[in-house]
Amino acid sequence: MNLSHLALGAAFVLAAGTLAAQDGPRGHWTGAIDLPNQSLTVEVDLDKTPQGWIGSASVPEQNASGVPLESIALVDGKWTFRMKGGPGDPTFHGTLSADGKAMTGDFTQGPGSFPFKLTYAGEPKVVVDKPSPAVAAEFLGNWEGALDAGGQTLRLVLKLANVEAGAKGTLVSVDQGGAEIPVSEIQQTGAKLALAVRIVGGGYNAELNKEGTELNGTWSQNGNDLPLRLKKAK
Repeated sequence: MNLSHLALGAAFVLAAGTLAAQDGPRGHWTGAIDLPNQSLTVEVDLDKTPQGWIGSASVPEQNASGVPLESIALVDGKWTFRMKGGPGDPTFHGTLSADGKAMTGDFTQGPGSFPFKLTYAGEPKVVVDKPSPAVAAEFLGNWEGALDAGGQTLRLVLKLANVEAGAKGTLVSVDQGGAEIPVSEIQQTGAKLALAVRIVGGGYNAELNKEGTELNGTWSQNGNDLPLRLKKAK
């Protein structure tokens, strides 16, 4: 083997490694989280903008897509990023390989910690939530109700408000820790309201009664449609 070719090859590898380090985890990543009884497929998109890092994640088996990622940073040699609004503070802690093509580490949620591995699969395709138009005054406030999910009753609180950017909503599952889950999209047409909650792969379509005191509709998640009535909190 020609030694000059060997030296050139080493220089190329070094340059590629330097470029990967500069780019950090920017890209579209595919892989899985190893849970005790299954392997959960995940897709992660990370990109760096002039304002900082942005990202989104999808979990196809749970119909969760475009979940915003936040707190993307290099901490003690590991890249960390958190699924915004997820119960139990779901967070990735990963080490980037020297060539920038793989990321391995631990995924934590609540008290649990599970290994994950992601492989670089191309340019990032970050899903960015678009502001939702403001909703009519009669939809604003807190709405309370309960979902009958297979014999289990889950108390829910829907909070709707208009802010400078438009409508904003959160969904609170009282019996599952009370975490505030962000509503991804809000659409109001007359008396009808449509919500998308990407982090749990769910959605709510309802209609406001004439008195403006109840939302009557359907909660959809994982192929299941369940009736859900929410009453305006006083």
